[in-house]
Amino acid sequence: MNDLMPAVGYRRKLPISDPESLVDAEIPVPVPGPHDLLVRVEAVSVNPVDTKVRVNVDPGDGLKVLGYDAAGVVVAVGAEVTRFAIGDEVYYAGSIGRPGTNARFHAVDEHVVGHKPESLTFAEAAALPLTTITAWEALFDSFALTRESSGTLLVLGAAGGVGSMAIQLARTRTDLTVVATASRPESRRWAEELGAHHVVDHRDLVASVRAVAPAGVDYLISPYTAGNIERYAEIVRPRGHIVALDEPEGLELLPLKAKSISWHWEFMFTRPLFLPADPTQHELLEQTARMVDEGRIRTTLTTRLGPIDAANLRRAHELVESSANIGKVVVAGFDR
Repeated sequence: MNDLMPAVGYRRKLPISDPESLVDAEIPVPVPGPHDLLVRVEAVSVNPVDTKVRVNVDPGDGLKVLGYDAAGVVVAVGAEVTRFAIGDEVYYAGSIGRPGTNARFHAVDEHVVGHKPESLTFAEAAALPLTTITAWEALFDSFALTRESSGTLLVLGAAGGVGSMAIQLARTRTDLTVVATASRPESRRWAEELGAHHVVDHRDLVASVRAVAPAGVDYLISPYTAGNIERYAEIVRPRGHIVALDEPEGLELLPLKAKSISWHWEFMFTRPLFLPADPTQHELLEQTARMVDEGRIRTTLTTRLGPIDAANLRRAHELVESSANIGKVVVAGFDR
């Protein structure tokens, strides 16, 4: 293995239309720590967090490598690794506190890694980890749902990555009625194919939800919270629950008080950042891989680009920033 490897990152905060917004580079191959795996990256996917970091986080004097989802092969392990061996095929979302996956080799803590579903290609697997973890933590940590849980779940932005996984996990692991929001015919079809019982138009949220759930919903996943709190107060039932995935400025939650509606934040990097030895994300990715191989969960890959280089990652960022993409954008393979 050479001491240097190809990677893609940024040196200045720039709009994605600028050719310098993401650039090709050569950087040192990382050295795995005691609990780290060194993974030869075969595919990555792009999430909204990638685009948010690119436009908001100053890289300082060096190159900042983005990328949180990855699938690849373990080529080295740290001295204290117990869950994986060289040659294992893996998938994971990593940590926002470490260098990203948009590189030929990547070091990642074994506690947040799962064995790749055997039935999926690397590209198909790379679409899953971050959104699966986010949806899983919302449903089963914040909402504390079980296989016996019933009631109604509203998933906003259902054709996006997290929404796509929330629909599937709720249908597979609970007895909830799933209501999804989508406005375009193609996004409606996608949500229906993934298992949503009802698909409604978010542009008239209160009326469209009331049409299929007259008594309101018990649980709500919100990736687009700004300007919606009063609507949520109308459609969420008393003692209901909301999980927010975004971070709108000046958020005012007082309209939720009269119904004693519980508010939860979901940030899938909380465990890697603050609970690094917690194996929960490893375990949920293992369970998800089994469900995929059993045919109960499907990949959300819809757009595949390649190889992994600055030009293709800029295109992937453009698609994600458009907010019109269905499912996940994956970039796979290296030709350098």
